[in-house]
Amino acid sequence: MALRQPARCHPRQQGTTLIEQLMLLAIIGTLAGVAVPSMRTLLMRNPLQHARETAITTGKRTLLCPSLDGGRCSDDIRWETGWLLFQDGDSDNQPTHGPLYVGRGYGSNLTIQGTVGRHFVRFRPDGSASGSNLTLVFCQQGSTDHALTVAVSNPGRIRSASATAKEAADCTRSNEPKG
Repeated sequence: MALRQPARCHPRQQGTTLIEQLMLLAIIGTLAGVAVPSMRTLLMRNPLQHARETAITTGKRTLLCPSLDGGRCSDDIRWETGWLLFQDGDSDNQPTHGPLYVGRGYGSNLTIQGTVGRHFVRFRPDGSASGSNLTLVFCQQGSTDHALTVAVSNPGRIRSASATAKEAADCTRSNEPKG
């Protein structure tokens, strides 16, 4: 009896079609568009969380403040040019032994405006921010769309939300050239 040889299969072609590639790009573009507003919040929330964790783990008061030069805190409520994270051993609200971290800012297209009268946030060793609660408003230059807030409460809780229409308008207005 003769053995029958199996029919020879042609291997399937491997790869993707142009339509599949375009669909993938459309999905990636949509996901990126949804993620961008959340990323702006994360950008500022991270240094705040880092400052709080530093205070808790070291057992020392840790401050976060806006800075123009990367060496000292400024008295400005604008944070987009940069900020400092440091421990304040002599209670003068300036770095005692230099900053632990220097944030360089986000460029000219993004404005970060802090609460009037609040130039820094101070975290205590227990993680609280008593007496230095702060709200930061993030907005794009010339647009009130998608403005966000990041707030630090007295117990040290950090939360984010959409900015109110007034907060967004005030933030955008602070960008306008004076003159």
